[in-house]
Amino acid sequence: MLVELRAENYAVIDHAIAVFGPGLNLLTGETGAGKSILVDALALLMGGKSSAEVVRHGAEKAVISCVFEATHAADVILEENGIDSSGTEIILRREILLNGKGRVFVNNQPATVAVLKLLAPELALVHAQSETLSSFDPTQQRILLDRFAGHDSSAMAAQVAEAHSRWRRAATRLSELEQGEQDRLRMVDLWSYQRKEIESAQLVPGEDDQLETEKRVLANAEKLYAAAIGAFDALYEGSASAEAALRLAMRHVEELSRFDPQFKESTAQLVSVRAIVDDLGVSLRDYAERINASPERLAEIEDRLALLHRLKRKYGPTLDQVVAFGQDVVQKLAEVEDREDILRQLRSELADARGLYAASAHTLSASRTAAAGKLARMAEKQINELAMTVRFQVTVSPQLDEFSWASHGWDAVEYRIATNPGEPLKPLDEIASGGEMSRVMLALKVSVEEGAGPTGKAKAAGKTAGKAEVAPRTLVFDEIDIGIGGRAAEAVGQKLKQLSRAQQVLCVTHLPQIAAFADQHFVVEKREDHGRTKTQVRLLDAPARVDEVARMLSGAVVTEASQRHASQMIAASR
Repeated sequence: MLVELRAENYAVIDHAIAVFGPGLNLLTGETGAGKSILVDALALLMGGKSSAEVVRHGAEKAVISCVFEATHAADVILEENGIDSSGTEIILRREILLNGKGRVFVNNQPATVAVLKLLAPELALVHAQSETLSSFDPTQQRILLDRFAGHDSSAMAAQVAEAHSRWRRAATRLSELEQGEQDRLRMVDLWSYQRKEIESAQLVPGEDDQLETEKRVLANAEKLYAAAIGAFDALYEGSASAEAALRLAMRHVEELSRFDPQFKESTAQLVSVRAIVDDLGVSLRDYAERINASPERLAEIEDRLALLHRLKRKYGPTLDQVVAFGQDVVQKLAEVEDREDILRQLRSELADARGLYAASAHTLSASRTAAAGKLARMAEKQINELAMTVRFQVTVSPQLDEFSWASHGWDAVEYRIATNPGEPLKPLDEIASGGEMSRVMLALKVSVEEGAGPTGKAKAAGKTAGKAEVAPRTLVFDEIDIGIGGRAAEAVGQKLKQLSRAQQVLCVTHLPQIAAFADQHFVVEKREDHGRTKTQVRLLDAPARVDEVARMLSGAVVTEASQRHASQMIAASR
């Protein structure tokens, strides 16, 4: 749900704040007050195209922002794009500079317009005069039909997605194996050379570390020998060795212990120390004897290390990775050698995957076709109740070409309409009037809510409307009442009210028959301040709401009769 919308220095708005609530939120006001400007601002926050022309005269930049209630799907999108969620709310902000450039922030963190476009289907669907067609592209048309049919998150749709994934994997692997013969032979030569180079090295995991240690020993053999022999002499062999000093000390301490028992423990300690010195001396002597200052061995180690370093530069930073690379090359060569057998196996797997996808996509297509007829009849009835006389059709066209296969099936869904008797059916984007398009969208949304709501197919499938693939929390309709009045206007109000029971609805209207149905009624008005025109948004309380509906009924002069009529209309709408 949209909680708040702010605009600063945007078009004729210097500073405006609107705090919305659940249900039906209606915006009214004099023509030119800036009602549609607010809708356009929200469309920009949903990723719409910006322009420097929206910056208020005299300002350096325009700033628009909004707050939505967070959803799980929106939080997932934020996480995938490296943006932290802020708990229960999602804050969007967009700045447009005079040079046409701008900045985007999500939860006060830098983001891109692409992120706004990803979030838009989860947060809001804006049917502004300038945004309706771009918001309702062929993908959205298919999604709306699937929502009506209860396909979203269904086992049937999951089966199609899984079959498509299996088909893509098999097709990709087969394509890689069936690459050009010249490329294949060139790769075979390269792989053969790499295998021979790695296998001829006869690599032993960890040998580079061992060789580095041995290299250090050989390169410093004389120093190591001198140090070991020097230590051995100091401990054991020299005339002033530690061992000789310990022997002398032991004789004196033993003499002391004959007369004073307290030195018996000292004698035992000296025995222990002498044993340690003996052991260490033996170890040093043996180490010195093992040192082999062999220039030939040192050269051999350096050559081996150079080979290992060269292989690691080419195939991996560690010997383990070089070995793994060699094993992978061996496997690739084996696949080439067994190419024909593997090709036969892959072609068989691809044929099975293709057949499975075709069967599941055909089943989904048949279900869509049946649902399309029902949706078309319901939508046509709803549209004709909104001061239009139309014929409406939903076509489902299977695209059997494999290039058109997708995880959601192979169908192209198109909504077609004839707005006047005798005219042929045409795509929705050929509707001239934005108001007509908004009414068509309203009728479609009501039809889908009736067909996929708790009493429709979704209930039969064990689902609720809230689990749709794309179920915008907020629906926005701009100028939905163009060219209608009287009973048709009241029908539009009733349908908006009906739709707002399931999700939040924002609507700009000029008709009192629609305004009477508002759960929250906002008036957008212009005023002059120090020679500048400013626009403000004001939430109306009950008395002010009666006055505004009365103004919409009677014009500039509000009469007592128009106020009574307004009160009756508001009461009747409840």
